[in-house]
Amino acid sequence: MESKTTKDVVVVGGGPAGLNAALNLGRGRKKVLLCDAGPPRNAAAVEMHGFATRDGTPPQEFRRIGREQLRPYDVEVRDVRVRNILRDGPGFRVELEGDEVVEARRVLLATGMVDVLPDLPGYREVWGKALFQCPYCHGWEVRDRAWGVLATSEALVDFGLFLTGWSRDMVVFTAGAVPVSADKRIQLERAGARLEERRILRLVPGSGEHALEAVELEGGTRVRRDVLFARPPQRQVPVVERLGLALDEQGYVRVNAQGETSIPGIYAAGDLTTPLQGAVIAASAGAVAAGMLNHGLNLEAAGAAHAR
Repeated sequence: MESKTTKDVVVVGGGPAGLNAALNLGRGRKKVLLCDAGPPRNAAAVEMHGFATRDGTPPQEFRRIGREQLRPYDVEVRDVRVRNILRDGPGFRVELEGDEVVEARRVLLATGMVDVLPDLPGYREVWGKALFQCPYCHGWEVRDRAWGVLATSEALVDFGLFLTGWSRDMVVFTAGAVPVSADKRIQLERAGARLEERRILRLVPGSGEHALEAVELEGGTRVRRDVLFARPPQRQVPVVERLGLALDEQGYVRVNAQGETSIPGIYAAGDLTTPLQGAVIAASAGAVAAGMLNHGLNLEAAGAAHAR
């Protein structure tokens, strides 16, 4: 038998965007349910960086502090999965695992994205340890070491040039799948970045502080690298996919200036809306969306009171 509760806002996802949104909504005197389930997207990372006052904080500790600071407010935090979100009159019916239903005036999606890791041997073993996406998050700690970029697109060849700001010992691996123009080859050479076009057989994990030993190419050649950067494909989590929201050409949820999606009343903030991803960026987006949500809810309540 299903049980029902009522909230002003259900926040789906308990990372930086969701936590910061719940904090601001709580301070706006809204009744909030924050639902969090599954491993965090940055679960493989040892520390998070680039966030003032939290630089070097382990992701689990960041979440612990974030949850703790929600306690003074009318914010309920649940480790529970959201199975479905359905329109219910002017609001929404949020179905949780365990046949529980929450009635919500608004919904904020802060689910992040799912990184679709390739089947390349060794990739998963070094992901988050010596294979990263963001140099601002991880570059300082490994500056001036042997770097590489797995360039699966022309944009990532340029990304290899950009990364020379952290290390001049750079190899751009294209595996022969990305055409590189003569002008781009000259740019790479001038930047001191070596172009390697042979097919990659595997990433060779290391041990101890050196999580990566080398990139092994066809023919058995090993190119020693300490760090690699890559941008694997991403997809939305199932509950977002089921909503049928409008997405941009890269597969991110489209939102307007207020953070509202193509379904009125459903908002989104953080990594699921943009390829510009990072904890501090997501937290900021969560705060903006919460402010817009709170503004709309207050005006709605004031209008209802006036009508009476």
